Amino acid sequence: MNIKRFFGGLLTVLGIGSLIYTAILFANLSNGSNAIRSIVIYGILGLLFFISGISLIRTVRDN
Repeated sequence: MNIKRFFGGLLTVLGIGSLIYTAILFANLSNGSNAIRSIVIYGILGLLFFISGISLIRTVRDN
């Protein structure tokens, strides 16, 4: 098993989980600045993990 492909899959799953958590926080949004800060932080990290995981999976070639 290729370790880069595994790591790419792990990053993708973490990114999806973070984006789902961001959606849950957004659905339960109250007018607090901490909630908005959490939504932005988890959203950016989730998007970053998801994009990097997908690009890592796509660029790794199986031999």
